[in-house]
Amino acid sequence: MRLRRNPEASKILSGHPMVFRVTEENKSQWRGRWHTLFPDAENPVYVELGTGKGQFLAEASTKYPEINWIGIERIQEPLLKAVRKGEETENANLRFIWMDAKWLDEVFEPGEIKRIYLHFSDPWPKKRHAKRRLTHHFFLKLYRKVLAPDGDLILKTDSVSLFDFSLQEFADHGWELLEKTRDLYNSPFKKENIATEYEEKFVSRGLPIHYVRVKPVRSFSQTDD
Repeated sequence: MRLRRNPEASKILSGHPMVFRVTEENKSQWRGRWHTLFPDAENPVYVELGTGKGQFLAEASTKYPEINWIGIERIQEPLLKAVRKGEETENANLRFIWMDAKWLDEVFEPGEIKRIYLHFSDPWPKKRHAKRRLTHHFFLKLYRKVLAPDGDLILKTDSVSLFDFSLQEFADHGWELLEKTRDLYNSPFKKENIATEYEEKFVSRGLPIHYVRVKPVRSFSQTDD
């Protein structure tokens, strides 16, 4: 469901100390230095792409203070809601970037991110829109560049088609499968799970949540455009 337009969102976010707006002109401003924005700069950086309303990050940054969390969101209305949730936690290990995910490798330097989360991303079900899916190999190439040598990626979705597409992309483009289930809430991985807003709605309807954790195989050579 799309959020109603908020004409004040842009103004609030632009001046907010937890938010960094990335544009064509300043894409490299913080590249390699994101960790310096946190009190504990030596902690690993975990990134959620498409942070939505922010429930996951608010809970995760509270549960895991030894990790520096960054939420990336392109649309200002959900980002504002996420920032408000972040304010309520008063957690110093939480920041937000207002930008498009396609700039990821220009905003972060190689190895700067320890883990990437993709939570209930738009499945873009039409075949002609496949390149917009956040697990299309265009994006996998970006993730490979910015992930640390021991870094990984976690995907959760309610979409069977997106999950199947993602598994194939991972297999075809050099990503090792570490954990996988088509029913997260009836699996051993549920214990460490932190739910998003969308996730709670899907679970309340009895829908299974598909989950996978993967990492890039470093010896794999990518030649895809």
